[in-house]
Amino acid sequence: MPYRTLNSYLRQRFGCKVYKLGLDGGMTCPNRDGTCGTGGCIFCDGAGAFAAKNTDSVFTQLSQAKKLVASKAPNAKYIAYFQAFTNTYAPVSVLEPLFTQAMEPDEIVAVSIATRPDCLPPDVLDLLSRLNKRKPVWVELGLQTIHPQTANYIRRGYDLACFDSAISALKARNLEVIVHMILGLPGETEEMMVETARYIGHSGADGIKLHLLHVLEGTDLAKDYMAGKFSTLTLPQYLHLLQRCLAQLPPQMVIHRLTGDGPKRTLLAPLWSTNKKLVLNAIATAFQENNLVQGSEYTPVGSR
Repeated sequence: MPYRTLNSYLRQRFGCKVYKLGLDGGMTCPNRDGTCGTGGCIFCDGAGAFAAKNTDSVFTQLSQAKKLVASKAPNAKYIAYFQAFTNTYAPVSVLEPLFTQAMEPDEIVAVSIATRPDCLPPDVLDLLSRLNKRKPVWVELGLQTIHPQTANYIRRGYDLACFDSAISALKARNLEVIVHMILGLPGETEEMMVETARYIGHSGADGIKLHLLHVLEGTDLAKDYMAGKFSTLTLPQYLHLLQRCLAQLPPQMVIHRLTGDGPKRTLLAPLWSTNKKLVLNAIATAFQENNLVQGSEYTPVGSR
């Protein structure tokens, strides 16, 4: 493979097919409850990373999610994925039973927790460290960009130093870290996006999720898009950017995602992203034709 896929990494590590089971821990976000903002990030539709609010217990959510994929691979294992909103934004007394219940079933091989760098106080870090001794705990951080002007525009709510501190604290506790990056944010040039990828490559993160910017109905981003303030990426532009970013990442970094598909019912742009098969085939073809090699332009920090 021209890049290190999540599927191959999981098979190598756990010896079988592994699926993610999306969970909702019932939390909100400091960027929505007034702690650092009320409107959320500019692209957020209020559904918590496209996951509908779910008030069922973790055990019930796991059981329901397993039914959707169990027939595809009867002997598969699973990752319990706390996806909606900010999943460390609660006291340890709330978080510990949630995460413990999620990792209890034998078929759960790891727990992945999506959160923000500014929501990892010492007691939460210590909890994650303790749980990591039972089963692997992954922490996903939504960085999106390293550029201050873009971060302010999207209302991210924390600075780059906060991200750096979070990475350092997580890695000091031997926790696996996955960083989210968005390609196509308004006002960013190709070189700015490549700079973000390069920074993530040197950050100490173990994995990355590369996302295409989606414009969803009801978001503040949609207002700017409808006003003609920016355009979304075309498929050829996205393919080009993916290749440039992957070249900047260390060869051992796991690529958890190369694209994304927003909900069709609320997606305004880019509409080509709704054809997932087309997009994945285009990515594979482009990588093959251009002889993509992950890390071909990566230079370790000490040798720069």
